[in-house]
Amino acid sequence: MALRSFRVRFLLGCLLFLAALFVARGLWLPVFGYALIHDDGPAKADIAVVPAGDPYGHRILKAAELVKQGYVPAVLVSGPAGIYGQYESDLAIPFAVRHGYPAGWFIPFPNSSLSTHDEAIDILAELRRRNVHSFLLVTSSYHTARAARTYRSLAAESGGGLTFRTVAAPAEFFLPDSWWRVRESRKFVLSEWTKTIAAVFGL
Repeated sequence: MALRSFRVRFLLGCLLFLAALFVARGLWLPVFGYALIHDDGPAKADIAVVPAGDPYGHRILKAAELVKQGYVPAVLVSGPAGIYGQYESDLAIPFAVRHGYPAGWFIPFPNSSLSTHDEAIDILAELRRRNVHSFLLVTSSYHTARAARTYRSLAAESGGGLTFRTVAAPAEFFLPDSWWRVRESRKFVLSEWTKTIAAVFGL
């Protein structure tokens, strides 16, 4: 009888705890959204870098604004293949030009990378080839923390000599303070946390 009573109390306690978590979700769920963001803000650098993966163009437009504001003289635009037989950079740069930015500000960097890690290896090698010492990594807000860790680790492994600041660009549909309310925002958070955990285990 005592064991049964304990089980009932334990079950009720668990239900009350879950109910409390649900009621207070607006207080703790935003932590999982904001933890994905690492925004150093802009500063003078040799170049801006736009990694692939933003079909809405916010990354390249943010980078273009940094050129306009005098932080960098040019933007290296990464462009893996695979979008209807085209490199993403060949679509992104004309998009920025249609928004009023000079084509001469942008440097296409077609490549065949399939992940942030592989893309970072290619980009860092290209920056060293261009004798770049500092750059601004301009990527979507939800991608900044993971991208910063990846580039920092790879830059250190390859001998240093490159410094960078991460600059967050707006991200379509991503709402860090209420991400669980919007389906597309939930997908961003789930995907980014899955990739973050996978990176910890070297997957």
